[in-house]
Amino acid sequence: MKLAVVGAGSTYTPELVSGLSRVPVTELALMDVDAERLDVVGGLARRMLERAGYEGGLTLTGDLDAAVEGASFVLVQIRVGGQAARLQDETAPLACGCIGQETTGAGGFAKAMRTVPVVLEIASRVRERAEPGAWIVDFTNPVGIVTRSLLDAGHHAVGLCNVAIGFQRSIARMLGVEPERVVVDQVGLNHLTWIRAVYVDGADYLPLLLDRRADELAEQVELPRSLLEELGAIPSYYLHYFYAHDRVLAAQRDERPRAAVVADIERELLDMYRDPALNEKPVLLEQRGGAFYSEAAVGLVSSLVSGDGAVHEVDVRNDGTLAGLANDDVVEIPARVTAAGIEPLPQAPLAPELLGLVQHVAAYERLTVEAATTRDPVVARKALLAHPLIGQVDLVDGLLERLLLPEAVAGA
Repeated sequence: MKLAVVGAGSTYTPELVSGLSRVPVTELALMDVDAERLDVVGGLARRMLERAGYEGGLTLTGDLDAAVEGASFVLVQIRVGGQAARLQDETAPLACGCIGQETTGAGGFAKAMRTVPVVLEIASRVRERAEPGAWIVDFTNPVGIVTRSLLDAGHHAVGLCNVAIGFQRSIARMLGVEPERVVVDQVGLNHLTWIRAVYVDGADYLPLLLDRRADELAEQVELPRSLLEELGAIPSYYLHYFYAHDRVLAAQRDERPRAAVVADIERELLDMYRDPALNEKPVLLEQRGGAFYSEAAVGLVSSLVSGDGAVHEVDVRNDGTLAGLANDDVVEIPARVTAAGIEPLPQAPLAPELLGLVQHVAAYERLTVEAATTRDPVVARKALLAHPLIGQVDLVDGLLERLLLPEAVAGA
């Protein structure tokens, strides 16, 4: 089985490679447009694979067609414009009085406008050259919007995020159980989710967690314990941009941008990766973000190959799973992966205080996909007006002028 990684110059790639022994990969293609980064990251990947006893083929290439030729799975993890564009996404909105974040709000919109056309071009090449029925697994942010664009264009794709698996591992530690026994019932949209149940061997432990570990959970998501208790749910970390907007905005104006921090970490990581004696992922990689990315990606691929019936948190069409959303909206939900495909677990309706926000952002995501594919400035304005972190006509023109950047591709 051939697996291709597009955007393999990403410093995340060793995290992915560390888990490949769990899937029957006979050929691995690592592709990136940045030859220097690919050589560095690919060199470490090669040493890690040799240490693990991998006997399959490994190709490092800048040729997208060659990378996806005959692939059964194509993992897309690109960052269009590189860390410089991310810095712009995080800082330009602040000048307009808006939250600066690379996956939601104005920054997420800018990232989507750059990214969607590029991912769709990649997907068209996959359709032409990969195996019939090959899966595109998207880890490129904003995952919900990118996945929606892929599905709208008829591609065989699924979105993946590491938020749920991060919660799963953290909660397993709190409960003192193996992570494989824990199913986190996290629902909503990508980076706009709430955990409404935590199942261990079929029993819901969320009430116990909210009673005994609420302070720790609240600290993880940077929100008050009282809010978790009132919602009866655990919001994802990304909800603090909505629930604590003014506090976050004030902090962002004083703090060093996350993009600058990540750029420093990446430089240090790449220096480490150049060491010919290094043959495992370094501990520093945990500070880069994307914790448990390997487990999430490899676990999903493994289940898609074997149809083992495991439950994974994925981004897929709603198709009636969450009441109050359109069937073609892309939701992030737990789903059982079998030989028949991806089957979302049944979900109770969202409470009104959750549903209202989800509907609001789902409308923004729909408009953003349209704006990214048509380049219609009127639709772009509507998308920004629809987002609850923006929603003011006086902000829109300044944001559009500041955020829309020239397009280029680099590893995530």
